[in-house]
Amino acid sequence: MQYMLLIYTNENAQMPAEERNKMFAEYGAFTQGIIKSGNFQAGAPLQPTSTATTVRVRDGKTLTVDGPFAETKEHLGGYYLVEAENLDQAVAIAARIPGARFGSIEVRPVMKM
Repeated sequence: MQYMLLIYTNENAQMPAEERNKMFAEYGAFTQGIIKSGNFQAGAPLQPTSTATTVRVRDGKTLTVDGPFAETKEHLGGYYLVEAENLDQAVAIAARIPGARFGSIEVRPVMKM
């Protein structure tokens, strides 16, 4: 079954360059690990929320607003789409994402169509 692992983080948090480089290396190692294990389906970091556009259609009219839908401390910063046997395995994979140490990872099954 496919699971979407949504990575939420505070994009305004300051991190020294050395720590940031270490974290990027950890993400690289994590990604290579799930590629090797066969769990990886897709994944990518997202641009900052300042580049986002929220779209709504009301009464047949398209309305756009700059930025994310909600004001929160944590924002969607990236995702992994993984193949896992069950929720327990998906949660175990999510727990290895480096961002889980300072943000949160939402694990959501992908609906089969």
